Amino acid sequence: MSVKPLTIGELTARIPVIQGGMGVGVSLSGLAGAVAAQGGIGIISTAQIGFREPDYHKNPHEANLRAVRQEIIRAKELAQGGIVGVNIMVATQNYEDYVRTAIEAGADLIISGAGLPVTLPDIAAGASSQGRSHSVKLAPIVSSLKSANVIFKYWMKKYDYLPDMVVIEGPLAGGHLGFTKEQLQDIPGMHYEEEVERILKAVKAYGAEQGKEIPVVMAGGIYTGEEAAYWISRGLQGVQMATRFVTTEECDAHPAFKQTYIDAGEEDIVLVKSPVGMPGRAIRNAFLERAEKGPIPHGRCFGCIKTCKPADTPYCITEALIRAVEGDVENGLLFCGSNACRSDKIEKVEDILGEVADALK
Repeated sequence: MSVKPLTIGELTARIPVIQGGMGVGVSLSGLAGAVAAQGGIGIISTAQIGFREPDYHKNPHEANLRAVRQEIIRAKELAQGGIVGVNIMVATQNYEDYVRTAIEAGADLIISGAGLPVTLPDIAAGASSQGRSHSVKLAPIVSSLKSANVIFKYWMKKYDYLPDMVVIEGPLAGGHLGFTKEQLQDIPGMHYEEEVERILKAVKAYGAEQGKEIPVVMAGGIYTGEEAAYWISRGLQGVQMATRFVTTEECDAHPAFKQTYIDAGEEDIVLVKSPVGMPGRAIRNAFLERAEKGPIPHGRCFGCIKTCKPADTPYCITEALIRAVEGDVENGLLFCGSNACRSDKIEKVEDILGEVADALK
């Protein structure tokens, strides 16, 4: 096997690795710009991205959109011509505003999940018509053949457009997950590799019908170069890695956040029910133990997720994620992937991408 670039239309990443988007504040311009500069694809998470803005508590929406612009511009400066994209959750309140702002700021790629991004091509077309020199690439995240079929058929019927790339996110991923808790408790029983093969076959068929090359990328549970090489040997064009990049010098999270990953054992990684109604994976700490005993009082609503009901939520997920990324790791929510317990040191982005490149030679 040799290192084959990941090509998305006119975009080409020398190393077929996408650094997964991690919010709140874990993957901002520092991490995304570094990954892009080293030949991968750097991704900024837009989830409550403006939490460091001085007016965030008064005007969270305006602060978030301002930060989207600033972080994309900074990442592009660091990227030295590399590819910088954003991850925008469909479940985000005012989703359309984030898509438009990211495109106007110069994002090369939009990856979108946590719901079906059925309107993404329409929003992007409107934003791209406002003076962009090239069209942004659009990549839905899917976890099943059913969701892939829905997106492909809807986009073609409504917009005469096929995705530029597809990200398959499996059950070993971090953050909010597109599976039931029961499925996540019996991952071997899911036979998920068979589902990956079905999705890959379907994407190839859709692309062939329209004469379009659509790369497919695997995400979830990929930590080493060898694991990346395995999926690429199965016919995928690249991989998305997130957890591995948390414990890097370039990651935007607080050093205490990174150290929690290094200190975590396998028994510390647990499934949790997010206040927004989706299962997720996190590192057990004092905060989760308190949450199990009853609701944790919270302040104002920051308008993060459409499905959240502030009056009924057991805790504010925005407050919890911000506390964690700023270093208060015992009083915050530490989302992670299934492999967080494998972290044992602080690394450099360059070395991780080099490991993947070596495994593909």
